[in-house]
Amino acid sequence: MSDTPTPPATAREWHLLSRPVGRPEPENFALVEAEVRTPGEGQVLVRNEYLSVDPYMRGRMSAAKSYVAPYELGKAMQGGAVGEVVASNAEGISAGDRVLHFLGWREYAVVDAKSAVKVDPSAVPLSAYLGVLGMTGLTAYAGLLRTASFKEGDSVFVSGAAGAVGSQVGQIAKLKGASRVIGSAGSDEKVKLLTEEYGFDAAFNYKNGPVSEQLRAAAPDGVDVYFDNVGGVHLEAAIGSLNRDGRIAVCGAISVYNNTEPAPGPKNLARLIQTRGRIEGFLVGDHYDLQPQFVEEVGAWIRSGELKYRETVVEGIENNLEAFLGVLRGDNTGKMIVKL
Repeated sequence: MSDTPTPPATAREWHLLSRPVGRPEPENFALVEAEVRTPGEGQVLVRNEYLSVDPYMRGRMSAAKSYVAPYELGKAMQGGAVGEVVASNAEGISAGDRVLHFLGWREYAVVDAKSAVKVDPSAVPLSAYLGVLGMTGLTAYAGLLRTASFKEGDSVFVSGAAGAVGSQVGQIAKLKGASRVIGSAGSDEKVKLLTEEYGFDAAFNYKNGPVSEQLRAAAPDGVDVYFDNVGGVHLEAAIGSLNRDGRIAVCGAISVYNNTEPAPGPKNLARLIQTRGRIEGFLVGDHYDLQPQFVEEVGAWIRSGELKYRETVVEGIENNLEAFLGVLRGDNTGKMIVKL
């Protein structure tokens, strides 16, 4: 064991008490005191400094089978986190190291060392490892470059474009030579951010009128790539504007996550025959082979200032749930982070 200050006997963590039907409500959750355990063989004790809340967590609150196991009732929830190792019982990780892991929603975590990744707090701000250089960043990178087969000269449309993933998709497309990048967002303020700070060629507020009409106005020559974070009418609009051999990468569908009935599919899917279009879903977990290339390329863009990012930071473990609910409402600009 390393010579570090003694951690507290107990610390707070969020439990799922019942499975939400429709929109999650505070009564589905509880913030509880739990014992801070000593790490066993091959484990480390981490004092979490930043926690991630993400749209996919809504799916884990349901019992339905999915690509990741549901949260267990009455137990601590999970999510991305980065923090300081305060006690180590594992080779290769020492007290004082900073690590990225997936036991968030809590103040202290006992983590298997093999599932913890050491990160450099001097290279970029620690919170960036949960967003722009973390899972959300890799999602943008892999979805655009691999799933959507982006190539120089493509016209790209991104929904949810002011979010953590969408804002990075648009910027990577521009840095890689897109002919035009269009984004949709849910407020005029976010639209302004997309064009003035992130370098999108055009953007629109989807609440200001039919998405299909606004997209046609923003992309009169159509789109070659659509990166879908929203689903619903956005997907239908993108199919309507898709060019010959267009590609659609389906990352998320936040517009339907709280639905209690299945959402109807796009009415114009047959147009994919005419355009020879391709629509493909993807999970970031299938693309971790890209991680070294991603960190090298995107890390350089961040350090040079070519790639910009925003974070919405909420302070305190007691506000972790409200931060998550805020993501579902679209309150965040960029990555939603909880600082402990």
